[in-house]
Amino acid sequence: MKDNNEIQIKDEKVDVTGSNSNLPTTETSKSSSNRKSQYVRSEKLKDYKFMFNIADGGFTELHSLWLNEQRALTPNHEQEIWHRRHDYWLLAGVVTHGYSRWQDIQIDPKFSIINEPFKMDMAKGNFLEMKNKFLARRFKLLEQALVIEEQLRRAAFLGLAMEQTNPALTLSQRFSEVECLAECHQHLSKESLAGNKPANAVLNKVLTQLEELLSDMKQEINKLPATLARLPPVSQRLNMSERNILSRLPNGQNLQSSTQVPTTTVTNGNEYAYGSYSNFIGPFALPAGGNSNNKPTSSSSTASVDSSSTRMKSSTPNNDA
Repeated sequence: MKDNNEIQIKDEKVDVTGSNSNLPTTETSKSSSNRKSQYVRSEKLKDYKFMFNIADGGFTELHSLWLNEQRALTPNHEQEIWHRRHDYWLLAGVVTHGYSRWQDIQIDPKFSIINEPFKMDMAKGNFLEMKNKFLARRFKLLEQALVIEEQLRRAAFLGLAMEQTNPALTLSQRFSEVECLAECHQHLSKESLAGNKPANAVLNKVLTQLEELLSDMKQEINKLPATLARLPPVSQRLNMSERNILSRLPNGQNLQSSTQVPTTTVTNGNEYAYGSYSNFIGPFALPAGGNSNNKPTSSSSTASVDSSSTRMKSSTPNNDA
């Protein structure tokens, strides 16, 4: 009887050890399958092209900034300089966590790409302050571009277009021609100074064209006052009385009665006024030379922002980007 019990105990031990020996093999198979799936995913992502754009119509400096940053990127170190991809994930972080929640966005693993351009400056004493200011200014530029994109879309939907004979439209076209002509031939001045005679001849022709364009612009500017005088009043164009217009404006009556209270440009509850182009660039993006003021200055060419207009257009990028 004793021998039978010993044999049974030995058999149970063998069964237990046998079942335990199967555990490492299952774990190994799982890890190998995970590595295989990650490899397949990485191979698929090699052919993936990141696409994100804001069609602001050239009314902001966003695309110029993107172009300069794209030129500064180096292979295998793309995340070290803030560029278009970081802007996409910054907008995604704001959609997820809300306005001005920069700290929550930075600690979220999904948006870890946002922290990459700042790693070189972690030793600085005011690192967090600089980082948050840069994110706020950059987001304001993106927000402004998104609002303009939405307004352009609405204008296209309503079929709004400026008359071709309008002096403002002609003036804008002439300015674009002057800018394009000057940028395309800016190298001719150096070559002409170096003694290149063909370049000198081309430069003279370009300068003649610029002079003609500037003369046309001067004539169009002289037509602007008469054009503005012919514009009907705002109340007539809206088919509303002045009192109705003021009643529809937020706090319209309060603004009329209280003239001593200083007004500030407030957008979406945040006291950030749109400033000049230098306010949106900093030490983490190119070109360098951002404004280091604590409060960006307001600009007359900026527009108030509607928070409902913030939206993104992109193909489905990966979270590891």
